[in-house]
Amino acid sequence: MESLSHQDVVNLFLQLAAMLLLARVFAEIAQKFKQPAVVGELLAGIILGPTILGTLVPGAFDFLFASNPSANLALDGFVQIAVVLLLFIAGLEVELHLVWSQGKSALSISLLGLVVPFVLGFIFPYYFSTFFGLADGDRLLFSLFMGTAMSITALPVVVRILMDMNLFKTRMGMLIVASAMVNDIIGWLIFSVILSFMGKGSSLSLAQTIGVTLLFTFFMLTLGKIIINRVLPWVNKKLAWPGGVLSLSMAFCFMAAAFTEWLGIHSIFGAFLLGVALGDSEHMSERAKEIVHQFINNIFAPLFFVSIGLKINFVANFDLLLTLAVLAISFAGKIVGSGFGAYRGGFNVKESLAVGFGMNARGAMEIILGLIALDNGLIDEKLFVALVIMAIVTSMSSGPLMKWSLKTSSVQKL
Repeated sequence: MESLSHQDVVNLFLQLAAMLLLARVFAEIAQKFKQPAVVGELLAGIILGPTILGTLVPGAFDFLFASNPSANLALDGFVQIAVVLLLFIAGLEVELHLVWSQGKSALSISLLGLVVPFVLGFIFPYYFSTFFGLADGDRLLFSLFMGTAMSITALPVVVRILMDMNLFKTRMGMLIVASAMVNDIIGWLIFSVILSFMGKGSSLSLAQTIGVTLLFTFFMLTLGKIIINRVLPWVNKKLAWPGGVLSLSMAFCFMAAAFTEWLGIHSIFGAFLLGVALGDSEHMSERAKEIVHQFINNIFAPLFFVSIGLKINFVANFDLLLTLAVLAISFAGKIVGSGFGAYRGGFNVKESLAVGFGMNARGAMEIILGLIALDNGLIDEKLFVALVIMAIVTSMSSGPLMKWSLKTSSVQKL
């Protein structure tokens, strides 16, 4: 078994130290300005990457991130684990009973908030594919990806915004959260099917891959959830707490990730579904969830978001018109779709706008989606930069726009 050399290990540790230190500094600065930590972590990556360090002090950038392929390969392993764990904790936040309790209203908001952005995100890139950066790939696949990218909502960002605004325990807050949950599940399922169309590494046929994906989703959200609910009390009682539940959670997360990676639909989907099934169990305590969140959000998440900035020169690949087009489609799709769904559900115009603004937050999910598409050659670097900027702008503007639209409205508490 091949191992890292002495210099490889030194280089890897220096990479990890630089990434975590700068991520923490800029995450703290971002939070001082009432912005999500992810904004600071992305900025830290841009500073450490080819955009700033690579331009101003190229020798330092080459020494840290470009001179040692073996250390970079090991770092890529850390980043792959980080992506899987990020989707796992996103799944933990999905509470299926909350979705059922909100009934038709949540379904209306989530489906319209999915369909309208998906249609807009599909049509424009399909008919103006050259402008959006498609060179010689499959135009239908490219447009399907863009539709999915426009339709997904970042559940963790939405929850944080609602808590900060004291709206989480309101009828509107619960509806937005339930709708975002449905959005996430359907959106990631669509994206997994798109990846299966690309046939990345799967030994199964396309029809088999889609069939097994749907079966796996159904199993995890029904029988899998029941099995977890039965096993967890034994785990909590017989094994050391919280070590037992945490280590087994991680083990099964990686097993589910390995299964969906083998299917050819990416490891993140398995991790997300396992998170949904586990997080919905009444025996998975809030304390255990909090420990998992702290561990992943403060160690693995920063490594992932900083690594984004290391891959691309954001200045060289910035396209103003493309970025504005992506922003326009993303805002229009979510606000019109989710807002109209809320209006149909009995909210007034201002409250419906607030729901649309709330559902517009993209955050980490958008960036993960874009990075997978970039790594698979589905999009180019300019479009990826536009998607990252869109994710940041929608996350930063969602809360202030909700406050603005609710200035004169009294929101019904539960």
